[in-house]
Amino acid sequence: MKSKILLLLTSLASLLVLSGCGPAMVTKGTAFPKMYEEQPRSILILPPMNNSTDAQAKDYYMTTVEMPFALMGYYTFPTEMVSDIMKQEGVYDTEILYNMPLSKFKEYFGADTVLFTTINKWDVSYAVIASSLTVSISSKIVSTTTNEVLWRYTGTVVVDLSGGNSGGSLAGLLVKAIATAINTAAADYVKYAKVANARLIYTLPAGPYSPMYMKDQDIELVQQGKRH
Repeated sequence: MKSKILLLLTSLASLLVLSGCGPAMVTKGTAFPKMYEEQPRSILILPPMNNSTDAQAKDYYMTTVEMPFALMGYYTFPTEMVSDIMKQEGVYDTEILYNMPLSKFKEYFGADTVLFTTINKWDVSYAVIASSLTVSISSKIVSTTTNEVLWRYTGTVVVDLSGGNSGGSLAGLLVKAIATAINTAAADYVKYAKVANARLIYTLPAGPYSPMYMKDQDIELVQQGKRH
């Protein structure tokens, strides 16, 4: 009997310890030390690779990405200028851009780093009375000098587009279905992409044109799983 009570108390204690554990935290300085070592001043933003089901996701996303990185204190090359120059060099496809030697971006533009982005999801999951929008974006910044990955992160936003609780009656379900259809049709992908970007860019060490430059190493972030 005593052993059973002891086992129960041990189990309860373990549960309390687990329930008190929050997400693992890490500082910017610990997570991205190479950003502070190399101290890049400029970022060349490439068009994203689109792995989502929405063919227009790439165009939507490109309207949201340039300004936030500039506001973090980095010089960002105008995306239209980059596109025009690469087309003059005969490069039209994103996959070709992603396979180019990084030294070429330094040669053509003088860029310290390149931003590579993958749109993992830009999808609406739709049912008659419920739907949701998922925007998930992974990014990494790579040095054109050392070819090292200096920073990487994933931002994901899931938005409930259903019409709320309208009761269980047939009329209530009809109202909810109509509201869901309206919300789904009106879903502003660009707005939610900006939210996903904000989650990404919050983790980025500040650049040389920011007052927080080299002063934000101790800011804590939620640690992500390791990727290889």
